[in-house]
Amino acid sequence: MERIPILRMGRLLLVTIQVDMHDRLAMALQEDLTTRIVKDRANGVLIDISALDIVDSFIGRMISDTAAMAKILDAKTVLVGMQPAVAITLVELGLALEGVRTALNVELGIKMLEQRD
Repeated sequence: MERIPILRMGRLLLVTIQVDMHDRLAMALQEDLTTRIVKDRANGVLIDISALDIVDSFIGRMISDTAAMAKILDAKTVLVGMQPAVAITLVELGLALEGVRTALNVELGIKMLEQRD
């Protein structure tokens, strides 16, 4: 099964989703990411979804659940690069993505993560 790479940048983890997400890939990413947060003692996670044109309810919940797990592990999550159609779909599905901060691009997302509350 394919995996989504997780890159370490200091105490931050960067995930760039460049393929269409399916349920098994999303679950594998969630497991890989939570494992890496602990292993690398990461305090921030940046998830770049700029390549995603559509997000279904399962993927939206997976992002929200992953952010909740990261928070329990003392890491903030910022979602960047959301396409307007994805934002519209998430709102129409009623997914609030609680615990997930958003930024327009990777640069702004990193700045948000570096401003530790």
